[in-house]
Amino acid sequence: MGKKFFEHFLGKLRLSTGEDSTSLKREQVDSLREILNEINNLPPEQARYLAAFAFILFRVANADAYISDDETHEIENILQNWGRLSESQALLVSQIAKSQNILFGGTENFLVTREFKDTTTPEQRIHLLNCLFAVAASDDSISSIESDTIRIISKELGLEHQDFIQARQKFLDKLEALK
Repeated sequence: MGKKFFEHFLGKLRLSTGEDSTSLKREQVDSLREILNEINNLPPEQARYLAAFAFILFRVANADAYISDDETHEIENILQNWGRLSESQALLVSQIAKSQNILFGGTENFLVTREFKDTTTPEQRIHLLNCLFAVAASDDSISSIESDTIRIISKELGLEHQDFIQARQKFLDKLEALK
C-alpha cells in the first residue's frame, strides 16, 4: 500500500505539462509549466524524500483535524529551506502533500513514515522531528494531540525517547499542557 501511495504522490508531482488550459491565462500556464518541469527534473530519490517529508509534516498539521494557514506556511518555508525548493515549487509540493494527507492520511500515515525511516539517516529523521514541532508551534501553541502525534511519529521513525525530549525542549513555551 505504501508503494502505491508514493507512485500516486509522485504521479501528482510529475504532472502533465501539456497544453490543456482553458481557465488560466497564458502567462500562468507558462509559469506553471516551468515549475512542473523543474519538479519533474528532480532525481526520483529526492522527489520521494520530499513527498514523504511533506506528507509527515502535514500529518502533524492535521492531527487536530484542521490544517491552519500558519501550519501550511510553515511547511512551505521548511520545504524551501530544507528541501531547497523554490517558493513556487514548495507551494505545489505542499498543496499536493496537504491533499494527499487529507484524503489518505488515516490509511497511509504509518506506511509513509516507515518508508521515510527506511530511506533516511538518523540525522534526517531527527531533523524531521524538529520540523514537526516547528509546524505544531506555528500557531504559538502545541496541543496535546499534536504532541502525542509527534511522539507516535518519533517511535515509528525508530528514534529514542531522548531524541523526542530534546526536540520538544526547544518548544516548551508553546506546549499547551504547560500553559
